[in-house]
Amino acid sequence: MPQKLVIVESPTKARTINRFLDRDSEVMACMGHIRDLPQKTIGVDISEGFKPQYVITANGKKSLKQIKENAKKADEIYLATDPDREGEAIAWHLKEVLQQETNAGFYRVAFHEITKDAVAESFKDPDVIDDNKVEAQQARRIIDRLVGYKVSPLLWQHIQKGTSAGRVQTVALRIVCDREREIQKFVPQEYWNLTGTFRPAEVSQTFQAALVKLDGKKPNIGDG
Repeated sequence: MPQKLVIVESPTKARTINRFLDRDSEVMACMGHIRDLPQKTIGVDISEGFKPQYVITANGKKSLKQIKENAKKADEIYLATDPDREGEAIAWHLKEVLQQETNAGFYRVAFHEITKDAVAESFKDPDVIDDNKVEAQQARRIIDRLVGYKVSPLLWQHIQKGTSAGRVQTVALRIVCDREREIQKFVPQEYWNLTGTFRPAEVSQTFQAALVKLDGKKPNIGDG
């Protein structure tokens, strides 16, 4: 039987899934992201197509040593991180690091519920890493870093130390500010809508009509 290494994100999930698999499977937790952009530098090479420069995280330093040891003994490695773009990126980072340590095959499995049947079904038809999800996560992370590192210092200088700016809140704030400026510049002008009640000479019923055009143009009836 091939030796299988299954990697999930949390220790709790690892213990649960380990009960569902056979004795040839070892389930380990990576504790979330094992690589990320560096904390003290921007970590994005803009001149090289916004290439990210990843480093091992504190969580990665704690979990990778034993994971690498087990990867060397494994014939098959199943990346069972969460089924979202963050989980997909974690799976990709794991493969990038571990494929330097092992000749094992890599497979992507995802659980939408942690039950014995759901786990078994996932292992029946393992998949590959979804590059589109990985690239989506990387784009979000890079934009966060570029905006945060360039805008946050302006906030510290002009507003308050410790404040931060991100890809969403910065744009949202711009929209709010632009709208507020429009409101402040608005000069109210009085105008009137004219509606009349009419009764043609040949009928007894009345009807209402609004003034829509005056001499072929939209009327502008103010307070003058």
